[in-house]
Amino acid sequence: MLDLGSSLMALIVTAVGGYLLGSIPFGVLVTRIFGLGDLRRIGSGNIGATNVLRTGNKAAALATLLLDGGKGAVAVMLARAVYGEDAAQVAAFSAFLGHLYPVWLGFRGGKGVATFLGTLIALAWPVGLAACATWLVAAVIGRISSLAALVAAALAAVWAAMLGHRELVWLIVVLATLVFWRHRENIERIRAGTEPRIGRRG
Repeated sequence: MLDLGSSLMALIVTAVGGYLLGSIPFGVLVTRIFGLGDLRRIGSGNIGATNVLRTGNKAAALATLLLDGGKGAVAVMLARAVYGEDAAQVAAFSAFLGHLYPVWLGFRGGKGVATFLGTLIALAWPVGLAACATWLVAAVIGRISSLAALVAAALAAVWAAMLGHRELVWLIVVLATLVFWRHRENIERIRAGTEPRIGRRG
C-alpha cells in the first residue's frame, strides 16, 4: 500500500490524475452530442444530470448521471490498482473536486452528487449503495433532487460507520460538507418552497 508520507510523487500523480478525470464535463458534452444546446444556458445552468433532465431528454440525463458517477469510480479504482487504498481516497477527493471546479470550464462546475455517489460505490460498495438508496427514497418521497442529495450526503458517513468502513468517515464528511456548500442556493429555495421538483423542464 502507498505510504503517502514518503511518496510525494505518487501523491501528486494520484491527485492530478483524479482531478483531471473528475474535471471532464460530461453533462456539457452529452447535451452537445444529443443536439440539446449549451447546458450552461439551460435551466439552472448546472452541468449535472438533474439539469440535463430539464431538457426533457431522459436518455441524455441518464448518460450524464452514469458518466459523472463513473468518472469518480474509475479514478478510485485506478488509484487503488496502482498505489493502494490510501491513494484511492486521494483520488476520490481529487475527482470530486475536479467535478466541482473543472479546469476545462473556468473552474465553474457541478454540485457533485453523481460523482460523490460514484466514488462511494468504488471505495466501499455497501456504503455507496446505501447512499444511493437513501437518495432514491428521499427523491421518491420529496420529489426534489437537491433535497434527496442533501439527505444522502448527510447520512453517508453514518452508513460508513455502521457498515464497518470507519476509515472512510472523515473523507465522506469532507465530501458531504462540499455537497452542502455547493447546494447553499438550493437550500434557500427549499426553505422558501420554490425549489423545482424532479422532471420539471427548465
